[in-house]
Amino acid sequence: MIAELNRLVAYVEDRLTDDLDVTTLATGFGTTEYHLRRMFSSLAGMPLSEYVRRRRMTAAAADVIGGGDLLGIAVRYGYGSTEAFGRAFRSVHGVGPGDVRRDGGPLRTQPQLRFRLTVEGNITMDTRIADRPAFRLVGHAARVPLIHHGANPHIQAHIAALPASEHSRLKDLGDSEPAGLLQVSDDVDPDYAEGSELTYLHGVAVTDRTRVPEDLDAIDVPAGSWAVFRTEGEYPGALQAAWAATATEWFPSNPWRLRPGPSIVAILDRAPDFSTATCELWLPVERA
Repeated sequence: MIAELNRLVAYVEDRLTDDLDVTTLATGFGTTEYHLRRMFSSLAGMPLSEYVRRRRMTAAAADVIGGGDLLGIAVRYGYGSTEAFGRAFRSVHGVGPGDVRRDGGPLRTQPQLRFRLTVEGNITMDTRIADRPAFRLVGHAARVPLIHHGANPHIQAHIAALPASEHSRLKDLGDSEPAGLLQVSDDVDPDYAEGSELTYLHGVAVTDRTRVPEDLDAIDVPAGSWAVFRTEGEYPGALQAAWAATATEWFPSNPWRLRPGPSIVAILDRAPDFSTATCELWLPVERA
C-alpha cells in the first residue's frame, strides 16, 4: 500500500495540468479507487482532491509570478475562467494571483508528499475477520457532517432526540450480528474529507428476512467479509485511535483492502457517563 501511494503521488506530479484518472490508476495497481482514496486521506491527513488542488496552486504560483497571461494559466490548470482560478488560488495561498504578481507573495507551498512505513510493533490490534451473509441495518438515520476527532455534536443531538422507549424497541428488533445498538456511517465521501456529509444511522442489525417497521430507515448490506477491531478505553478517543491505526498499521500489513459499504460501531459495554467503553469497529473488506 505504501508503494502504491507513492506511485499515486508521482502520477499526480506528472499530471498537474492534466485530468487525473484515479480509477484506471488504481486498477493498474491491483486495488480500487475507493481503497486508494481512503488510505491516502487517512495517512496524508487530507483528501486526495485537496492535495491535488494544493499542488496545482503551488505550481501555478510560479507561473503567476513569471508574468504569464492569467487566463492562459487558469486554463492550463483546468479552470474555465480567471475568477474560478482566483478562488482556488486564494483558498490555498490566502491572497489572489494579482497580489502575488505585484508583491511576490505571501505563498503557502504544498511540498510533494512521500509516504514511509514505520514499524513500531508495540501495539497489538485485537482483530478478527467475519464472513457475514446479507443483512439489513434498521433504525433512525440523519445526514451529518464528518468530524475526525472528538464527539460529533450532530450525532449526539440525533440520538438524544430519540425517546428511551425507542432504544428499547430497537434492541428488541435486532436479531443479527453485529449485536446490540449500533452506530452506522454510510454513504461517506471516498476522500473522507472532514466536514463532508454522511448518513448516520442509530439502529440494529437484522436478517434480510426480518420484517422491518415502516417508520424505520433501512440500509441493505450485501454478503461479504468484515474486519472487526475490538477497542477498550476512553470514548470516543480509543475508538478513533483504533480507526486511524487501521490505515497506518493494519491494512499495510495484511492482505485486505476496504470495499464500499457502511462502517459500524457496536458498543459492547460502557461506563454510566460514557467516558469509557468497549467497542467493536466493523469495516467492510475484501482480499487485496
